[in-house]
Amino acid sequence: MSEANTSSIFHQKNSRLPEDTVFFSIFPDFSLSADIKPQTPKTNPLIFSQLQSLHLQILQSLSSYTTNYIWQHEPFTLSSSTQSPCATCPPSSNHIPHLHGKLRYGDNLEDEWFVVFLLFETSRKFPNLSICVWDTDGEFLLIEAAFHLPKWLNPETSTNRIFIRGGDLHIVPKSHFPSVPTLFDSLSYVLTHEEQTKAPSSVQLAIKNRIGDYPDRAVKNMHRVTVRVPVSVAKILKHEPCLISLAVEGFYDRDIDSMKYAARMERFLPNKSSEEIVEVSVVMSRAMYAQLMQQTFQAPKGYPMPPRSDGGYTAAELGMKIACGFEMIYQMKKRNGLEGKGGTWEVYKESLEKNGYFDGLLPGSKEYKRLMENAQEYYQKSSLHHRESEILSAPVRRIDDILSQPFSVDEFKGQEIPPSDDDSWLYNGEDELNAALSERQQEMEYYNTNRKKNSKSKEQEDVGPSSSSNVDNYDLGDIAKSMQEFIDKMSSFEGAEVPSDRNSKDVDIDVERFMKEIESVMKPTKAARADGDYDVDEDLSSDMDIDDPDGSDTKEDEDEQTDFMESYSDALTKELKSTTLDKSFVRANDPPVKKDEGASGEMDDDEFTLVDVDLNLVKSFLGSFSSQEGLPGPASNLLGLMGLQLPQDDNKDK
Repeated sequence: MSEANTSSIFHQKNSRLPEDTVFFSIFPDFSLSADIKPQTPKTNPLIFSQLQSLHLQILQSLSSYTTNYIWQHEPFTLSSSTQSPCATCPPSSNHIPHLHGKLRYGDNLEDEWFVVFLLFETSRKFPNLSICVWDTDGEFLLIEAAFHLPKWLNPETSTNRIFIRGGDLHIVPKSHFPSVPTLFDSLSYVLTHEEQTKAPSSVQLAIKNRIGDYPDRAVKNMHRVTVRVPVSVAKILKHEPCLISLAVEGFYDRDIDSMKYAARMERFLPNKSSEEIVEVSVVMSRAMYAQLMQQTFQAPKGYPMPPRSDGGYTAAELGMKIACGFEMIYQMKKRNGLEGKGGTWEVYKESLEKNGYFDGLLPGSKEYKRLMENAQEYYQKSSLHHRESEILSAPVRRIDDILSQPFSVDEFKGQEIPPSDDDSWLYNGEDELNAALSERQQEMEYYNTNRKKNSKSKEQEDVGPSSSSNVDNYDLGDIAKSMQEFIDKMSSFEGAEVPSDRNSKDVDIDVERFMKEIESVMKPTKAARADGDYDVDEDLSSDMDIDDPDGSDTKEDEDEQTDFMESYSDALTKELKSTTLDKSFVRANDPPVKKDEGASGEMDDDEFTLVDVDLNLVKSFLGSFSSQEGLPGPASNLLGLMGLQLPQDDNKDK
């Protein structure tokens, strides 16, 4: 894989995907069985029941990791394709029954990699699954392992080839599917050839190093801090700690309109009384803490704040930002009616009917009642896992519900508050950044070293070992020949590349036809001129010259142009003869210069004699190579890339 690919590798072509969002799909093996594939998922109760069961099992197995985790914007959730087709998945995936989800991580990249860990963990606990994960950058897992990938793997060839299965990354080989495979074919192939599709160990190691610290890293990413907030805010966070993410979002994404609500604080601190302020401990992600701490924000007029000299000023300032964030997000969502329908049973039942779950069954029939009971049981169990998602999607309703219950300041007095976590990581991140950069640098050096070793071994195969025995037999004409091959080599958008094979095939292009096409564009024929098509130069100088529409002056213009160029060439030659440029070239037919002639002797010819370009090229290469004295340098590097290895000059000083 060339270095040009690593900068933009695996870029997702669908530019309409939401930014800062990770997407994932889980395909169970039973969805690929022959007796299920021809059926339409939404009319197959068996598939629906199996996906329901799998859905609950996965969420239950991951609950120990996600229960106390505070997500930046939204929690990890899954949906069934039989209920709601995935709008951001490839269209082909909706024809295969599966589970899917998405999660917006925003500024907290830790959320994305925690999701990756959860998906790998799911694949380990449920080995009969194949999982896809991608974001707006495309196959970002491959970006993480870019220096270890097979050379054939690039953004164009990675479609429907990358899966997580059995705790490992799998790559569907190009040797079996030369063109882009269908999703169904790739899933079937991974299912029947698990060992053959496992990615190389170096690729596995690169990805597992990235998620190896989880789930401990997820716990470390949580930050506990003491704050002073209005009692209403304390009450909300006591019942729903996850709502801290909405408060931070409201504060961080504030604008002029939302700040008007913070100035009044009608919902959370209407009396602006310091008696309503209580001290509590709040848990949030490190990213949220940084967003609150590193933004300057003036407290609203009348908001009770202690003097800066007070030891609790930092806790009060942080609490003020949280309270203002709650006020802004609450009022904005209430004004804009962004509550949605929520996750009620009626909404769920409506989705079942829309997707054909009861298709063909009469209400009240035995089979209809059985399916209804199964759906109700599933809804009750899944609602426990989806509760956090529903709260974040409809916070106004939940906040009003909490604040409708009686509460007072006394409820939070006399409580033991744990100390705040050390936040030195916020100010000493340079060491962590340097460590990450150093790790990437080492990875790049390792990649370049291996590439050079491979290149060197190939050079030795092509040229053979260098020794004094082959000095006399070395053909210096190879240098000029290789340089000519390099110049003639066709370059691509990734840059020019030296010929990797000395006997490389010629580029399949009709040069004469190509040049004629270029000439026809740049210099129209007389017929074109007669038809009214004018040259670009003529168009630009139309206000200076008047062209003959009949083209009668064309021959005269060409003769004048030829005379001008000859005169210009003679003048240029005469000017250059007074310089040392003429003496800087070696000519194949020049007699050797005698010492008594000196270097300032003038040539008898009136014009420069022809220069042997190949001889001068070889002479320059040899001079540069000799000056390196066996050390690495531009000449040896360029010759090496062209498959040439010059012997050392043992007679240089003789």
